[in-house]
Amino acid sequence: MTRDRSTPMTETLSPAVPDDVEALIDRVLQAAHDNDVSIATAESCTGGLIASVLTDVEGRSHVFERGYVVYTNDAKADELAVPLRLIEQNGAVSEPVARAMAEGALRSSGAGVAVSVTGFAGAAGPDDEPGLVHFGLAAVGAPTVHEEHHFGDRGRGPVRLECLRVALRMLEQAVTNR
Repeated sequence: MTRDRSTPMTETLSPAVPDDVEALIDRVLQAAHDNDVSIATAESCTGGLIASVLTDVEGRSHVFERGYVVYTNDAKADELAVPLRLIEQNGAVSEPVARAMAEGALRSSGAGVAVSVTGFAGAAGPDDEPGLVHFGLAAVGAPTVHEEHHFGDRGRGPVRLECLRVALRMLEQAVTNR
């Protein structure tokens, strides 16, 4: 599939971003603009990738409020007010932590919608499942949504790309339905 070069695309990452992801980015940013919704991200295993693509389209990045890269447990607690007790009880890669990350990003950013991602992009500890990722999505006036995905032991890059697809799809649904 060839890209239509007349539509906005990611500038910096464009050569590495598949066409379907480019289209998702465009739809998310357009819907957020059309519905006057600002976006925040709370990222662990994606390391800021979602924030990066949302700020890489000229003329559309104004809907992005801010991003939090919270790789460690302390960062999740300090930046997003995720209780360390919650992380200790459930693990950093869990539904409760993904939900708390999204809710913390929404609360501290002032955005209208926030997406979170926490998972194992590559080889993790001996009892951890490579490719296990939890997503949260919090929006003003709506219940927090969670998704769990098992991408498998495919390597960090492919897992992070799948995380990008899921997060963008969740954001698209949230900003379109406002």
